[in-house]
Amino acid sequence: MALFGKDDKKEKKAAGKEPELVKNGDPEAQAGPQDDKDGWFLPKDSREYLEKLFKDLKAPVRFEVFTQAGVNDPYNEAMTRFVTDLGKLSAKIQPEFFTIPSDQATRREVERSPTLLIAPDTYRIRYTGSPLGEEARTFIEAILLASMGQSGLSKVSKDLLAHLEEKRFVRVFVNPECPYCPGQAAHAIKAAIERPDLVSAEIVETNENVDLAQKYKASALPHTVIDDTHTQRGLYPEERFVVELVTLKEADQLLAEREGHEHHHAHEHDDEDEVYVDLVIVGAGPAGITAGIYAERSGLKTVIIEKGMVGGQVALTPEVENYPGFRNVGGIKLMEMMAEHAREYCTISEGEEIRELKVGKDIEVLSSRAHYRSKALILATGAQSKFLGVPGEQHFYGRGVSVCASCDGWAYKGKEVIMVGGGDSALTEALHLHNIGVAVTLVHRRDSFRAQKHLQDNVERAGIRVVWDSVVEEFLGDDDQLNGVRLKNLKTGKSTDLAVNGAFIAIGWKPNTELAEQIGVKLDDVGYIVVDPDMRTNIPRIYAAGDVTGGFQQIVTAVGSGATAALSVFEDISNPYWKKSA
Repeated sequence: MALFGKDDKKEKKAAGKEPELVKNGDPEAQAGPQDDKDGWFLPKDSREYLEKLFKDLKAPVRFEVFTQAGVNDPYNEAMTRFVTDLGKLSAKIQPEFFTIPSDQATRREVERSPTLLIAPDTYRIRYTGSPLGEEARTFIEAILLASMGQSGLSKVSKDLLAHLEEKRFVRVFVNPECPYCPGQAAHAIKAAIERPDLVSAEIVETNENVDLAQKYKASALPHTVIDDTHTQRGLYPEERFVVELVTLKEADQLLAEREGHEHHHAHEHDDEDEVYVDLVIVGAGPAGITAGIYAERSGLKTVIIEKGMVGGQVALTPEVENYPGFRNVGGIKLMEMMAEHAREYCTISEGEEIRELKVGKDIEVLSSRAHYRSKALILATGAQSKFLGVPGEQHFYGRGVSVCASCDGWAYKGKEVIMVGGGDSALTEALHLHNIGVAVTLVHRRDSFRAQKHLQDNVERAGIRVVWDSVVEEFLGDDDQLNGVRLKNLKTGKSTDLAVNGAFIAIGWKPNTELAEQIGVKLDDVGYIVVDPDMRTNIPRIYAAGDVTGGFQQIVTAVGSGATAALSVFEDISNPYWKKSA
């Protein structure tokens, strides 16, 4: 979750470690006894962090906060106190408070409580619902950008938005625990800052606006609706988000053609567009982040490129209980801490997608934003969730079928769901769903789990129902929503229909090896990248680390492989082994 420009290392070091601004999505947990003796809502470390951040504000930023008594009162209070504290931290943050109904609410077309408008005389940016949890960081980023009057979008995105001629209204549905939501919300806010004449952005907190979320079928988050006609499910790369915002069409082919033309022109005729580094790391999960730290500490100029968000699969893990030094820590929190450490050394560029790799005298990496030339490349591209491949799965994906309990579990509180799988991920996510009030049933194809024993014990203690020796044959429902699954018992052969509101899948991982295959990196029989003990691939100067190499897919092993890969790069650049064997 970057609050900074990607090259502004000095500001990051001055600001120090990024604390949790608002710890979770429960405003009642933030009030009363947790206030300090001086009546502050924000904890001391957050205030100190934000004070340093706000010293660089340029133009004043006005807020308008609207609340209605008797509607979402705990969230109204949380919003009001949060914004009041921000106003006390900087004279350039200027909150004003209004009630609903009121003349000002009518003027601004505000009907929901709470609502917050950012610089409403300049931009059309609103939070419908209090920006708690992970969304607090996007909110702070919006303040900084609005003060600077700069969107922070890439050149490609700015060029695309320059061609927009019609008004666009972007509504992004989020919740405080969704790791992907802040990135998508940031896209909408940046677009509204870049084109304040045409783009409006609304960030909707689903827990406080359940009726609105249901109206737009926003059960899988983030869920984005543009002009009530075009829908995006999940976190999109920035450029793809923008091209669909402009065209209201699927972006893959349009964006590839545009960027292919730009790369062809720029890289043949304009050397200034090329970025020279010692090492490019693709992927910002535990392996990639660790490799970046070790590489820069070895004196290698390094950039980490991540097409999505920092953290990889770990960011989707509700609770991590086996990482040394942390008895229990949220996956996204752990990855934020790692990323902040890495940003003290090197650039992490999120939302940047690799288009092409070339291996020659230099290793060339052509992305959606730049053309990199490097001495070495580490592929830390990780793995993605496997799907079952049964009828109805893709049709109901985002309409009841999900692979992320922390993203979408909120929508099923008090409802019936299944969790398919029997490994660590399946049991961890089943426990998370159970703990937030979802009635979850585990469905496993065998008669015993593969997960660690303590997770099995926790499932048993929680009383989570298990359907053994069974697989999903088909996902059932109407056109819009899943309402059941057909299960087959592998021992008896009998099929049974089970009524459920949702289905979560955690059956393993498929390695992301498209880039590796593009340049001829060797894969094993299962599809993972083959590496030696030093994380070298079969191609000199190309290395791999983390889940994409298979083995024990744990955070600690990913971290270790990332460090090994970076140290191997340093050693090999100094003493090229391929030249000795030539």
